[in-house]
Amino acid sequence: MSTRPRLPLTIYLLGATIFSLVTAEFMVAGMMPALAEAFSVSLGEVGNLIAYYALGMALGGPPVTVLLLSRGIGSKQALVGLLAVYVIGGALAAAAPSYAVLAVARVIMGVSSAACIGLCMTLCAAMVTREERGRAASVVLAGLMFSPVAGVPLTAWIEQHHGWRASSWAVVALALACTLLVTLRVPASQAGGEPKLGQQWATLRNPKLWSAYLTSGLIIGATFAAFSYCTPILIDEVGLKPSQVAPILALYGVANLIGNMVVGRFADSHTFTALGLGLALLVLALCGFALAGDLTWLNLGCFIAIGLTGVALNPAMVARVMKAAEPGALVNTLHTSVITAGLALGSWAGGAAIEAGWGLRAPLWVGAGLALLGLLSVIRPLAARRLQGTCA
Repeated sequence: MSTRPRLPLTIYLLGATIFSLVTAEFMVAGMMPALAEAFSVSLGEVGNLIAYYALGMALGGPPVTVLLLSRGIGSKQALVGLLAVYVIGGALAAAAPSYAVLAVARVIMGVSSAACIGLCMTLCAAMVTREERGRAASVVLAGLMFSPVAGVPLTAWIEQHHGWRASSWAVVALALACTLLVTLRVPASQAGGEPKLGQQWATLRNPKLWSAYLTSGLIIGATFAAFSYCTPILIDEVGLKPSQVAPILALYGVANLIGNMVVGRFADSHTFTALGLGLALLVLALCGFALAGDLTWLNLGCFIAIGLTGVALNPAMVARVMKAAEPGALVNTLHTSVITAGLALGSWAGGAAIEAGWGLRAPLWVGAGLALLGLLSVIRPLAARRLQGTCA
């Protein structure tokens, strides 16, 4: 009986690197009151610190990647350099004397983070065979899944016991450790080894690639339209006590990890099937959550089901992009930016639905609508593959 080859240990290192990047992105959510008090600003202004980071990711990542490619810098060298910039930005944030300095530092971190994630995926693809890219991507992206489960709660615990600056310095230390390990352990990439910039620009003219991007944006948008408002929904609509929310969020994170690993096993050989079934489950879970009423078991069951799909479809999303185009740094970084834009769109649309007076569960219907659009975006290519008799 044949066994699947073991993945290189450096794949797990890249996953740890993404873990440090994503933890820094969302750690603000766990220490909002402390930051508001420290800088004498409102909670809304503190929440904008997450938006500044996301804005840097969405708008800054691709131009930085283009600049690096135009200089012929190899993927590893670019990753190490950008991680160094990220560490400097993190240190600036940890030592920030004012809110304005902290906001600027978060933008710097977001710009470098987007490019770093894209480069991590490029290096991941180069270290394994085409047949193993989806499985390897699921390991690297597990860092993203594990961040809400362990990273954000841990930074919140540090903040509660030692202050928000200690929490920020801890993330800087983790990012610095990852930078040093990437420098020492990731195989060297030669300058010019990356496809030429003109070739990567040409790749972006591929309609299949943009179709894959669209599906990814809709999946993440649907997920975060709901997840961004899950705490008030669980407390005010479902009736949970505030102390019960954290364990439920932990279960949601565990579901993310399980879904990510399951999807990772099938992402390469059954990419469109995994996306189609995952999106169908996401639509059902969001609609079920919206209609669950006072049934606690149904509310919680649907919430955990959202965790099993949604963000957990990342390996299939990445596999589809890698099948549509050679996974160069620009392709992967732009994919990261599209995902970030989807996150921002979903969160904004969910909030807008609440502000319009449609109730706290309105974001769930927004998410269901985006997920349905995502499902429609994969039905046609899935049906075409079925008709051709190929394995989707």
